[in-house]
Formats: sequence, structure tokens, C-alpha cells
Amino acid sequence: MSQWLMAGLLFTPLAWAALSLLLDFRRGRWLSWLGMLIQVLVSLSLWFAVATGGGFFYALAGWQAPLGIALRVDGLAVSFVLLTAAVATACGVHAGVYLDPSKSWQRYFWPLFWFLWAGLNGVWLGADLFNLYVGLELISLAAVGLVALGGEAAALRAALRYLFAALLGSLAYLLGVALLYGQFGTLSLTGIADVVGAAEPAAALALLLMLAGLALKTALFPLHGWLPPAHGIAKSPVSALLSGLVVKASFYIAARLWLELGDRLGSQLLAQGLGALGAAAVLWGSWRAFRQPYLKQVVAYSSVAQIGYLFLLFPLTYAVAEPVSRLAQQGITLQVISHALAKAAMFLAAGNLILSVRSKRVDALGGVSHFLPFSLFSFGLAGVSLMGMPPTGGFAAKWLLLQASLASGQWWWIAVLLLGGVLAAAYVFRIYRASFLEDSASDDFYHPPKTLEAIPMILALLALGLGLVAEPVLSVLALPFEVAAGVTVVQP
Repeated sequence: MSQWLMAGLLFTPLAWAALSLLLDFRRGRWLSWLGMLIQVLVSLSLWFAVATGGGFFYALAGWQAPLGIALRVDGLAVSFVLLTAAVATACGVHAGVYLDPSKSWQRYFWPLFWFLWAGLNGVWLGADLFNLYVGLELISLAAVGLVALGGEAAALRAALRYLFAALLGSLAYLLGVALLYGQFGTLSLTGIADVVGAAEPAAALALLLMLAGLALKTALFPLHGWLPPAHGIAKSPVSALLSGLVVKASFYIAARLWLELGDRLGSQLLAQGLGALGAAAVLWGSWRAFRQPYLKQVVAYSSVAQIGYLFLLFPLTYAVAEPVSRLAQQGITLQVISHALAKAAMFLAAGNLILSVRSKRVDALGGVSHFLPFSLFSFGLAGVSLMGMPPTGGFAAKWLLLQASLASGQWWWIAVLLLGGVLAAAYVFRIYRASFLEDSASDDFYHPPKTLEAIPMILALLALGLGLVAEPVLSVLALPFEVAAGVTVVQP
């Protein structure tokens, strides 16, 4: 059963991408909607299999490492697989209605969409450093193509900037992989973690290079310059995919590297430095979001700010007691899931509002609250999660991070968490203030189809309700993996 689920997660998106290349937008849409249904069912099946039977290592097609591809299937991986299915399906259905099928280049959305999905599943399940790199590159190239999809000069500039940043980040990561392979003779992350020692300068340099490359791909301040133009200019379903899922993939790899190798190869200076950059991202990104005149740029800079919270993982898990580290890991994981749902909802709702008022400016939203309250309400619900208000997933995540900060004696991160919530409220309420300033009593707005308005609402409600089911979600996330029968983990 497991082998069919693995094949479904990895090869079905690639097959759908190839088939979509042969079809126009409308036929590709129907094919893709069928594929989304299959992916959701397969993701749910794997999630329930791990929730009831535990995690495992799996050698794809029976080929053992290093020749074959080993997959690490644990609670965290399958939860992210299911999160990807939820967010990508929402964005795919939204795109099928939102994008204009009369524009011939829109047909390329579907193959790029499926290549992106295949890369994401490959990253969540990958067990060795090179296959993680392959998944990461597939994600980056597909994401760059999606940003450039509109064909406008601004979109092409943003896509090229994104491409250069992605290639530079990949180069740094690949150099680190080469150093580790030269040192240990294996690419298995588990195998390296079992034998690495503290006094190994080459391995420490490799970790530093890999973290730097992944920080660039994740758009950590001050390496974030490529993100606002790319996320702001892309079509709304693309922006939702980029912010909700794509930047999480590179952070996921960085987090796995740190949790496996950081206690021996890291340092207090590195951990606190990454945390400080995360704190700066929260403050700078929030301030920039508050000052932006364009709606999608507000949401894009909000992504820069919210990414900053993720990097508190590094100081809150280094040289601390195991229960404190576990609290921090749980908080960051909930933050990733909550942010993915809320930010996808926010970008999709912003796209609906822009479509309605026929303008990208914040000051063009006057009257939306009266004539088009549904998308505005979805935007606000997603914003409540970003603020960290109860009972949202954002609140549960920040509560766990507050506890980890107190328990580890790192009180300064508490100020970042609280101030970040206040600043998030400021830029969300700024949008609401603009929407209540009515210029006339007439309804001159375009009213989007109900499907477009329902999708961001569903995602926002999921982000809102995540805090209510945080305990069972965390119980599945904590499930470890075990080596399945007949599968070996190669040691150096």
C-alpha cells in the first residue's frame, strides 16, 4: 500500500504536468481538478496511515541508497504533504476561475503548477541532501516560471531577480552538500548526523553555507529583496502558492539540518544571529507593509515579517533543555501551517478585491466594505491569525514560542512576538480603514464569482480553527519514523 501512495505523491504530479503541456487552458483545468482530487485523497490516506501506524523509511521502487531514493515518512512530513494538498488545491481551483483562458500563455500555468507540487512533495519526504536539492530546484524553476506567466515587463524583471537569488542560494547549498559528501562519503542526513563530531571545521563550514543559501531562498531579512516584487506582481493564485508553500520548503530543509546537526556544528553566535535577523524581519517587514500604497505589496511585505518568526527556531532550540526545544519546534511548526493557510487566504482575497475595484491601490478600496464584504471579511480573518489572536493557529504557535522563550531565559524574543502582533494589526486595520471610506453610494464594483470568494474564506477559517485542534495536530507531527523491513540506512 505504501509504495502506491509514494508513487501517487511523487509521480502523479509529474505525469499531470506532462499531460497538461498537451492541452489548452480549459482542458488542462479539468484534468488538473481531477488530479487535485487524487492528490488530496492520497495525502489523506498517507496521513491516516502514519497517524495510526507510525512513520517509516521507504526505498522507492526497492532500490537502496545510495543508488535509489530513500524517503523519510514521519508525522511532520505527512502533515506538510497534507497542508500542500489543501493549499495547492485551493489555489488551483481559484486559478481555474480567476485566470483568463483567452490568453494563450495561461495554459502554461498547469504544467508549472504540477511541477511545483511534485517538488514540494519531494522536499517534504526526501531523506538525503541531494534529493532535497533536486526537489528544491524543481520548486524554484517552476515558481520563477509562474511569476513570469503574465508576460509583462515588470513580471519578467521580478522573475529574473527571483531566478538569480534562487540560483545563488542553490549554489551555496550545493557547495555545502559537496563538502559533507567529501567529508563523510554519504548524502544521507541521518547517516551524517550519526557520525558527525563537534570539532569538524569542514562540516561546520558546510552547514553555514547551506543555511546561508536556504536563508536567501526563504527571503530572510536582509536577503528578502527578491520576494516583494515577485509576490506582488504575480497573479494572485501564484502569489498564494509562493507565500503559502514555496518559501516554507527551503526553511523546512534548513530546520531539518539545524535539528540534526546544529547541536554539534552550530554555535550560540550563529543561533542568536539567525534569531536576530528573524526579529529584524518581523519589525522591518511589518513597517514596510504598513507603508505600502499597493494592496498586494502590503501582503508581500507581511510575508517578509511572518518569515522572521520561523527563524526563532534556531536560538530557541540551541543549548536548551529537551522540553524547551520541543516547545519551540511545536510552535514553529504550527506557525508554518497557520501562516501557509492564512497567507494563501490573504493573497486570494486580495486578488478578489483588486478584481472588484479594478485597481491595485489601497486607497481604491473605498466602499468595498458595504458592497463586497465577503472577500474583505476573509482578508480580515486571515489577518487575525497573523496577529496571533485567539483561537487561531497563530495564537497557539506564539503561545508555545512565548513559553519556550521564558523557559530558556531568552526573554527578548517575547518582545518581538508581542510587537510583531501589534504591527500586524496596524497594517490589517489600515486596509479596513481604507475600505470604509466610501466615495459614493452607487455600486460600481465588479462582483467576482462565488467560488472565488468562498475559497479564501475556507482557508481563513482553517487558519482560525487550527488553534482549537492544535493538540491532535501536534500529536501526529511528533510521530517519529522507523526503518521499514528490508530498508537500510547507509552509514559512512
